[in-house]
Amino acid sequence: MSSTTDAPAGDPSRWRPRVPDWLRGYSGAWLRSDVVAGATLAAYLLPAAIGDASLAHLPAQAGIYACLFAGLLFWLFCSSRHTVVTTTSAISLLFGSTVGELAGDNAVRFATLAEDAALLVALIGFVAWLVRAGGVVNFISETVMTGFKTGIALVLASTQLPKLCGFTVGHGGSFWTRMGQFFAHANETNGAALALGLGALALLLAGKRFLRGWPVAIVVVVGGILAARALDLGSHGVKLLGNVPQGLPPLVLPSLDLADLNELLPLAFASFLLASVETAAIGRMFARKHGYRIDADREFLALGAANLAAGLGGGYPVSGGMSQSLVNESADARTPLSGLFASLLMLAVALWCSSLLADLPQPVLAAIVLMAVTGLFKLEALKRLWRAHRAEFWIAIVAVLGVLGSGILRGVMIGAVISLVLLLRRAARPHVAFLGRIPGLPRFSDLERHPDNEPVPGALLFRTEASLYYFNVDYIREAVHARLRAERTPVRLVVCDLSTSPYVDMAGAEMLGDLHDELQRAGIRFEAVEAHSKVRDMLRSEGLGERLGHVNRRATLAQAVDEFTGRGATPAPGT
Repeated sequence: MSSTTDAPAGDPSRWRPRVPDWLRGYSGAWLRSDVVAGATLAAYLLPAAIGDASLAHLPAQAGIYACLFAGLLFWLFCSSRHTVVTTTSAISLLFGSTVGELAGDNAVRFATLAEDAALLVALIGFVAWLVRAGGVVNFISETVMTGFKTGIALVLASTQLPKLCGFTVGHGGSFWTRMGQFFAHANETNGAALALGLGALALLLAGKRFLRGWPVAIVVVVGGILAARALDLGSHGVKLLGNVPQGLPPLVLPSLDLADLNELLPLAFASFLLASVETAAIGRMFARKHGYRIDADREFLALGAANLAAGLGGGYPVSGGMSQSLVNESADARTPLSGLFASLLMLAVALWCSSLLADLPQPVLAAIVLMAVTGLFKLEALKRLWRAHRAEFWIAIVAVLGVLGSGILRGVMIGAVISLVLLLRRAARPHVAFLGRIPGLPRFSDLERHPDNEPVPGALLFRTEASLYYFNVDYIREAVHARLRAERTPVRLVVCDLSTSPYVDMAGAEMLGDLHDELQRAGIRFEAVEAHSKVRDMLRSEGLGERLGHVNRRATLAQAVDEFTGRGATPAPGT
């Protein structure tokens, strides 16, 4: 993700949010597109927010308030032109499965904890913006996210299948427990509920395929309400949404019990991790497609502002939503103002029309959530990993099993740990390329990748394609010694090309010095060439400038090789 140029550390303007580029260059010709996209988006957001609230075990108005108030602020700070802030299935399920144990059956306490969690996510977002932590989201690998989303899709499905069939099972337990309960109670299926739910799901699937960008979800919602009233489905055992309070909640600061802080912080961090990664992925996708830049730090600021509004407005944590953003983009939104217009329309619903939602059948809500699941389930991505990157496939499967076996909260942590372990493993075992001359050119490249390269008799040339840090220097040194042992002809010169090592720490400098001493004792000359300026400074500060062949900006690998081949054997220093 691209970001703007940092201001100097002492410049107070670096902490001041700037007006987004899209807002400074807003054209009046875009207004109509943004208004139309906002209306389409509102039609999609409303039923999705209600469905997500049911996943979080919160009343329908909590989802509406979260989307409404978050959308009123998000547009002002975000840099992505198409990302929509909303409740999401992943965070909703994470919240519902975690906070239930804290709140018990106390609905008021449950709602308070929801608001507190949103405020904590807002605080984390603001801190991330202040310290300019935009690059952190890239630490979660796409492979792990693929597995994580697939696991969430399966967990979501396990919570909605009973609602689709018209019966109730316990909310607790793992995916495997819920699926066991589902099959154990399958004989309790309500025929009317199942028919209604499957019909709604069929309409949603048809709309996704043939009417992309159209507000099919709102049509399904309206149709479900009309069917419930006309056929008196409630008397046939079909569960309905029930009363949705009209109006807006008072904007007050929720009371945060310090005893709950330790319990909510892991949830808040996991929610922020999910929100930041998802929002960043959405922003990158649309930025590449439409040719604009986004600022990762501004996305943190926008997430913080959105969650602050959601927490103060009676909602719960929000994030950028993939399916909602796709609806927004496909409706020809030009700027984030479409999100503002969508929030204003939802405000009108909350003030005057919320009572109409009381007869919304629960199987219809389950169908809407299951439809969202289809966007999370990454079967094609898993197939591609199996075909092309078998090791990455198994990493994704570990992430899937982590979510299914340990729950979403622990699954987030497992995903983060897997990503960090992979990152450290790759950093600790960088590729060490042993070089040969490209035929006819004074250039050198990897012999393993290009077998037609010409090795230099009596010389071993290597290049580490990474910085030299304390955690990878032993691996690099051992790779060089292993190659020396494998050489069939005596080696008289070893040259380290540092052109692809932008940084060398103290341990890296010491490793180069130790390698020089070890080779010198074996009668082999060791030189380092093409070091960057900061690397040269480090080597000189450690007293290695002279020992490593007068390290300077003019010393090149080709010169070292020409000097060696022109003079034959080069005597080791001091001999």
